[in-house]
Amino acid sequence: MKIRNLLFILLGTFNLLTPNNGYCQSGQDMSIYNNYDFIPGEQVLFEDNFVDSKLGEFPSRWKLLNRQGAINNKEGENYFVFDDAHLGGMGKVEPRIKTKSYLSSAFTIEFDFFIVDEAEGYGAIAINFDEKDLDGKFISILPSEDGFIGTNYFSTEETGKIDIAVNSPEIANLKGKWAHFALAYKDKQIKCYINETRILVVPNCEFSPIATSMSGTTGVRFKNYKLALGGGMNMLDKILTDGKFVSRAIKFDVNKATIKGESMGFINELTKWLKANPTVKLQVTGHTDSDGDDASNMKLSQVRAESVMKALVSGGIAADRLKAIGMGESKPSSSNDTPEGKADNRRVEFIKI
Repeated sequence: MKIRNLLFILLGTFNLLTPNNGYCQSGQDMSIYNNYDFIPGEQVLFEDNFVDSKLGEFPSRWKLLNRQGAINNKEGENYFVFDDAHLGGMGKVEPRIKTKSYLSSAFTIEFDFFIVDEAEGYGAIAINFDEKDLDGKFISILPSEDGFIGTNYFSTEETGKIDIAVNSPEIANLKGKWAHFALAYKDKQIKCYINETRILVVPNCEFSPIATSMSGTTGVRFKNYKLALGGGMNMLDKILTDGKFVSRAIKFDVNKATIKGESMGFINELTKWLKANPTVKLQVTGHTDSDGDDASNMKLSQVRAESVMKALVSGGIAADRLKAIGMGESKPSSSNDTPEGKADNRRVEFIKI
């Protein structure tokens, strides 16, 4: 029996018993994202990069449901690490959201995860979903250290999974590495990605999740968690009808203009749209949150807008159809008092000119 299959069996037992800096660094070949089609939801419901969390303590914006966990730091970035947890009794945490039922018919989840290396033991992480008709059980999506994504409590006919990890040697062994996970749920279809590769498709899962949580074994880490409503929808025709489109799907390295690889789903979609509408010219407008001083944010938003413009040009869009402008923090769309508000303000607007 494969280790990962044993893992899923043990996780099933647990279910019955229990109520980057970004990985895409400068110089990475972005062409590996040419077929990447993940687009995050536009309405940020919950976001936590643990920047304001205290080292050694449990993060205040999460609920602890099982075992232990705390904030740690390595190479200048905070992350959450599970502790005192094993395959038969994994740690479990959930976002601190006021309502019990907050997921819609379309949502996305993203985070970076780290599976401990062999010297630290065998690790596992899971994304769980509560559903009102499951009688206390929950359904899980399980990314593993070999680039495989499995499912728990899905019936065989529902799963219809596509495991293509063998075609991506970059994610064949994730132990001891940070990787990016993305999940899109829309109208009972689920798509899951690790880094640039789509690993799992569930064509019809036949359940409607209402809430989500995270589980992990000792030493397993995650960071840069984002839960957003919507996603996977082509809203670009709003440029033609409304004159602009606002995107929060483009992410950058902290305080840099380097585009993270997981942003390429939206950029690929926009590139295709511009090719299909060859007369449209766009102003690419960058916005930041209020962290940092005004002058630095103005400069940062300008170079980030230019980075997006360069990405479109490298995809085949003529440079004379684009113009890059930075607005810094001068035009917030939400309050900067919460992580979700700051995430809402970190956006790129595409304005028809």
